Order: sequence, then C-alpha cells, then structure tokens
Amino acid sequence: MRVLKKIHKAEYRPIADLVTYSPMPTRSLQMIDPFLFLNHHGFQTYPAGNRGLPFGPHPHRGMETVTFILEGDIMHLDSSGHESVIGPGGVQYMTAGKGLIHSEVSSSEFKKKGGDLEILQLWLNLPAAKKMISPAYVGLQKDQIPSFELDEGKVQVQQLFGNNAGVKGAFEGQFPLNLATYYLKKGGKFEIEVPEQENIFFYIVRGELDVNGEEVQFRNLIEFENTGSQIQVEAMEDSIVILGYAKPFNEPVVAQGPFVMNTQQQIYEAYEDYQAGKFGTWNH
Repeated sequence: MRVLKKIHKAEYRPIADLVTYSPMPTRSLQMIDPFLFLNHHGFQTYPAGNRGLPFGPHPHRGMETVTFILEGDIMHLDSSGHESVIGPGGVQYMTAGKGLIHSEVSSSEFKKKGGDLEILQLWLNLPAAKKMISPAYVGLQKDQIPSFELDEGKVQVQQLFGNNAGVKGAFEGQFPLNLATYYLKKGGKFEIEVPEQENIFFYIVRGELDVNGEEVQFRNLIEFENTGSQIQVEAMEDSIVILGYAKPFNEPVVAQGPFVMNTQQQIYEAYEDYQAGKFGTWNH
C-alpha cells in the first residue's frame, strides 16, 4: 500500500467575491513535482446580475492549466485566437508555453441569470525543454470527454490524460501524465497501482473518502510517500476526487506571478517579453 505522508488542508483565500481555497502552494507544501498549484473556487451560488469570475486578461509562460468546471461555466479567450464557453462537467486544457494572454470569465448568460459555481484550476509544470513551445488550448464539454464506470456504476471516471482501464484520456499532454476525475457514490470503491517513482496528486473536491485506511474529508490534498504502489479508495459519502500521477521533472522551479521558469533570469525575460508585446495582442 502507498504510504500517506501528510494531509494538507486547503487554505481559504477569497478573490473579490469568489470563494477560493488552495491546498498548494502553502507554507507546508510548495508543490508535488510536476503539479504546481491548485485553486478551488466555490461551491457558491451567484445571484442574478452578478459580475461573474474576476479573471480578466493576464499573461502566462512556462506552464499549463487544467480547469475543471463542476458547476457554472467559464468563457475562455486568448491572444492565440481561441474562444469557448465550457459548461458543467467540462474541462479546459491550456498550454502557455512561450507566452500568451488569456481571460477566464463567466458567460453573459451566467452573469445575467446567476446560479451555482464550482470550478478548480490545476497548474502543471512544463519540462525545461518545452517551456518555450507554442501556446495551445482545448476546451471540451462533458459529453466530449471519455468516461467509464467502476464498482457496478458506483464510481464514474472522467479520463483526462493517459490510459485507465483501457480508456484513453481526452487530452494529449506535453509529458507522460495520468489524470482523471472520479465521481463516487457512497460506498463506491476503486483501487489503482502507481509506480513508486511517480508522484501523486490527490485532492478531494467533495465528500469524504477512506484512502488506504485513513478517512479524509473534502478540501484536503493527500501527499504520499514514494513507497508502496497501491491506493485503495472507498467513499464514506458521495464524493469527487481529482487524481493524477507523473514522474517528477527534478528541475529547478522559479515561479513569479503568472510565470513558471527554471531561473530568475528567465522570469525577468518573461516580464520584458510581455511588456514588449511578444505574448500577442489583446483585441477582444
């Protein structure tokens, strides 16, 4: 059995009127290489006539985002010309690479009518050799993402990257990665094997799980040791978990604001290039 090292409670960090929790980075956990950062927005209910998500145009370089829309919607626009509105159950995958500007806001319909919102964004690192690749974006609705059932339908799995039970993930990553969202009914069980040399990202979005004999509630991230390979999960109540694993890059990480590079000099260059207009123009 894989050994649990520490359970990290997500810290409350509201952004304007957006309820936000973050388990990483914190004082107790900087990153789980190559997983860099997680923001968990909501659950909350917006009234009619709201301002929606507050993430107007901003730049990125050197990393990727995976955005999980559980409730509500998100309208993506970027300087490479990509545009979409993704609704509940959908996922967005963006590679910032050498640099782009994007905004993540609510649709005009959501701002007008209001409604429930719960959205998570996970940042993935890019290996040094791929930091400056061309930006890319794919947004998929729920019905476009491969999914399958386990435990007689008590566990539903959305496969995002890699292969699981013979099901290929929706996205082609920039490095070998397995990432899936598990929706468990109370009593639902599953188990997986993860090679000891791979790092695990395990965040409980909703509910409460028994993980290798330890009960862990929602808004907690489990950090694992790199000993043992099996993870056994059972839902104590209806639950959602984001579960990923990948080999660590073991490369230096220098992160500053929206840029994630390998040296401080590269961070300076990112700011210079952004100010010089090299991230594209914003004409939305």
